[in-house]
Amino acid sequence: MDSTTSLQQTFESGNIALGTWSVITSPTSAEIMGKAGLDFLILDLEHGPLNLETAQDMIRALEGTECAPLLRVPTNEEWWILRVLETGCAGVAVPQITSVDAAKKAVNAVRYHPKGERGFSPFTRSAGYTAEDSDEIAQEKNESTFCMLMIEGEDGIADLDKIINISGVDAIYIGTYDLSQSLGYPGEPTHPDVVEHVESIVERVRNENIAVGCLAESTSQIEQWKEIGIQLIPYKADCAILYEAIEDLQ
Repeated sequence: MDSTTSLQQTFESGNIALGTWSVITSPTSAEIMGKAGLDFLILDLEHGPLNLETAQDMIRALEGTECAPLLRVPTNEEWWILRVLETGCAGVAVPQITSVDAAKKAVNAVRYHPKGERGFSPFTRSAGYTAEDSDEIAQEKNESTFCMLMIEGEDGIADLDKIINISGVDAIYIGTYDLSQSLGYPGEPTHPDVVEHVESIVERVRNENIAVGCLAESTSQIEQWKEIGIQLIPYKADCAILYEAIEDLQ
């Protein structure tokens, strides 16, 4: 099964996708998590030591599973988004979306003409390494590539209604740590005021039939996010899952 199509169909049917952030730079680790049944991994190029070559090998490792590989780019720059998508990942998470202009810039970099301005080279992994059927490839990628924008502060929230009206946005991810800091509660992502903002964002975004993503740091928080309508839920990070599993043995 195509993991990209599977993830999109999950949201269209109103179901939940459970995954994790991946900072362990290992194709084997990625494959294990995919085979264990996670719906997605977000490979993190913003934080940690991951590079594109290793990320591409991790994507290959996930292709034998139904787990969709998403990559967080380090910054909202066209050339970064272009290079990341050429690894053959299912889509991107673009951080620090602070305005409608920043959101438009990200979407334009993700989509090929006429939906955007993504540069095209047939000789990449995402295009199959060949110029054959290049028109069909561009059209298919426009339909299937997952574009998630990360709203991490009050500026992005202020422009949220405009952002979710941009064609080509598949999901809005709420960065609760950065949001808590911008609201005056640094390091308190579960503060009631932060959760209230999250609930308001979810209601506005879901009204536009766009998925919402948010980090869960406990199984009870997974249930809390499900109840308010969050569909894409990364549980902690792969390193934290491993650390805590070993710690529990002590």
